[in-house]
Amino acid sequence: MTPDVLAEAALTDAVLSEAGETAAKAAKAAGVVIRELDTLDELGAMIALFDEIWAPEDGNSSLRLDLLRAMTKAGNYAAGAFDLVSGELLGACIGFFGPPAHAELHSHIAGVGPAGLGRAVGFALKLHQRSWCLRHDIRAIAWTYDPLIRRNGYFNLVKLGARPVEYLRNFYGTMDDAINGGTETDRVLVRWDLCSELVADASCGRPRQASFAAERERGAVTALSAGPDGLPVPGLPVAGGSGARTLLVGVPADIEAMRVSDPAGAAAWRAALRDVLSPLLSGGGRVTGFDRDGWYVVSLGGDVR
Repeated sequence: MTPDVLAEAALTDAVLSEAGETAAKAAKAAGVVIRELDTLDELGAMIALFDEIWAPEDGNSSLRLDLLRAMTKAGNYAAGAFDLVSGELLGACIGFFGPPAHAELHSHIAGVGPAGLGRAVGFALKLHQRSWCLRHDIRAIAWTYDPLIRRNGYFNLVKLGARPVEYLRNFYGTMDDAINGGTETDRVLVRWDLCSELVADASCGRPRQASFAAERERGAVTALSAGPDGLPVPGLPVAGGSGARTLLVGVPADIEAMRVSDPAGAAAWRAALRDVLSPLLSGGGRVTGFDRDGWYVVSLGGDVR
């Protein structure tokens, strides 16, 4: 092999080793063992866990056992996190492959039940998924999340180092469950570049934090924020504006509680974020960070329509 090929092979070995080690450390810290699921009993337990988490109002599960069985037989990803002491299934994740040319896994559902909350089980599951993909020569994972849920934005963009690539309007249609509350399902599609320095640092517990205050000092302008009543207040118009190259897009503290206590307010937030973040992403803007207090940091790398 040429020196370039040897260097690439050595880098691959190093990445695989790093991914495996960080996944093992995360599982140990969470007090779980993570393994692939393929038996009918295991897949049925995963469906039951997801039903416990999302609590669909119609009583129908969002997943079918026969479909999961076929997907795992075809080589797709399904894994569960089991408590080291009790053996209880605490969290699970399933993903399927996209078009062959993309060499990318789409992570469809990941969730942690009440018994596993506060233990970083979700982080351990994602690092297991990263290591699994790299061992199968898959360099990227994509998934969607609700951009209004602050903790999910922080987890995906900071803890994991994923980056948004597309805003998807009402992607799944209206969903009647405990989390979505019968609302439209706008989502952000993120891409997790498994070999990037950003992701490697995040996987090792060195996430890159964004700071609202620091961005403001550098000249960032607020494009969306919460008013005194908790409702959305647009700031700088997406088109035109002051010429700022960085915008700060806020989300509410607890959109899930608002969907119960103030459905109209929650709908107003959905519309406001859609009007701001969607054209930013489609017009060349890049989300480069997320402040823990609920601010997307958007850098304008091109014309924003």
